[in-house]
Amino acid sequence: MVIKDLIPQKALRSPEEMLKHLKGTTLAPKYSAGVWYFYPGASRFHEPYVDKGTIEETLEKVAWMKDEGYIDSSFGLEAHFPNEVNWDNLHLYKALEKETGIKLLTAIPFLFYERRYEHGSLSNPDVAIRQHAIDRTVEALKVNVEIDSEFAVVWPGIDGYENPFGHDFYGMWDRFEAGLAEAMDEVPGVRIAMEPKPYEPRGNNVWRNTANGLLMCRDVEKRLQSEENKAILESGHPMLGLNPEVGHVLMGHEELAGSFASVLREGRLMHSHWNGQPLGNYDQDLNIGVLGYDQMLATLLVFKMHSFDGYYGIDINPERMPVERALVLSMNSLDAATDIVNGLDYDTLVDAMYEPAKYPGMVEDVLTRALAPNKDRLRPIP
Repeated sequence: MVIKDLIPQKALRSPEEMLKHLKGTTLAPKYSAGVWYFYPGASRFHEPYVDKGTIEETLEKVAWMKDEGYIDSSFGLEAHFPNEVNWDNLHLYKALEKETGIKLLTAIPFLFYERRYEHGSLSNPDVAIRQHAIDRTVEALKVNVEIDSEFAVVWPGIDGYENPFGHDFYGMWDRFEAGLAEAMDEVPGVRIAMEPKPYEPRGNNVWRNTANGLLMCRDVEKRLQSEENKAILESGHPMLGLNPEVGHVLMGHEELAGSFASVLREGRLMHSHWNGQPLGNYDQDLNIGVLGYDQMLATLLVFKMHSFDGYYGIDINPERMPVERALVLSMNSLDAATDIVNGLDYDTLVDAMYEPAKYPGMVEDVLTRALAPNKDRLRPIP
């Protein structure tokens, strides 16, 4: 398994060090996508707008996009175990990688959809159902070993509650943490990137926001018992991190750049999921950049400031346009925003960032001038 060094994310830099870092690095996103949205399904309000495709057809679409030049071999895929990737079809993903270089990045345990998980997966008070969730997580982690992944995403979508009155909070958290630690010790060396979400499908998800997710990482790490996992922790590297999704962070009315920065500060940003989302509202999974462009730019600057070089997972639900088009639109949007961030006036920005009293308003001016199509029209700052 790959234990990627995330420690550089934690660096606290002086103004001189920050300026050197910003000028000496280039933000260059590499992209991934979940196989689940290549054939969008039904919602509770409408039937599917496209006919359901097979995994073979999904991977054919990916190969076609590579052949046509829309994506390159650095592109990655994400899939849930066992419905989208399993021991019977893993050879298809391996064949795609051999043919195109596009690899399966992570196998995600499928812990939220099935009827058996009505009252939770790893947090379920029913011993038999909870054991089923542990066993499924173990098998998913074994697939991650097989594909030599950097992390296994875990999304506890069905674990949580609606009515807080009379709810066993301590038991819910304890069962989930203990079950996840048990699975990790069964298959040591596989990192977990947990994805918080405030609500949906549960009225309140088990870990609602970024701060809850960071606490969960620490609590699960304390439970790990295998010698391999403990050795990784003792070397200063985390075993648990986060996969924050832009939409989920904004659903919780969090400030996007600050939330990602709090994960980077602990060296726990293993992956990122991107889409468009208004503050609050249901999980819309819109194309990247159609909403919240200012927060996107601020977050990308945070990524550059604090050395995030992982994947930008495109987690969208393009119900009303071809998936291939939505994917390209989203990558184009991030590429354009990345060019803006890479082209900022870092000298002025760093001065204003570290000495705001001496340079009032200049951060805004840096952003305005970076976005202006015709900079000659802009007035000088008094």
